[in-house]
Amino acid sequence: MNKTTLKFELDLDFVLVAITAQLKDYMFCYKVNKQLGTDFSKITDLEMLFSNDDELFYFSRYAYLMPESETESFILANRGTERFLVPEMTKVDFFLLIRNYIDKDDLRGIIVGINKIPEVLVAAEVDPKKLKSKENLIF
Repeated sequence: MNKTTLKFELDLDFVLVAITAQLKDYMFCYKVNKQLGTDFSKITDLEMLFSNDDELFYFSRYAYLMPESETESFILANRGTERFLVPEMTKVDFFLLIRNYIDKDDLRGIIVGINKIPEVLVAAEVDPKKLKSKENLIF
């Protein structure tokens, strides 16, 4: 009997910035909008069903589409209803997920700008391929 194996590789075509800030999600987005001149606005919460639970968990989510390009940006809360979106990064409060092309200099400017917010302890780029629960960031 022949065995067929399916190899599946996730398409991680986004940039991920991990952010630690002692702020509520709406206040964090307000300060990011003010600092970077963006317009992040609240969209429906990200619903996650983890494999070992029957319960849905919700994570707040904000979106911004850069007007001059096709670049989409999302701010995701790492702490949801009784669970972490990325459990191996419990010290992280938010993720900035940027889809489509972004220039390295633009990314550096965004990270520097976020780090200038007084309540932000650290904002740094993370390689999503190195995360164990990277599939939680695909929506």
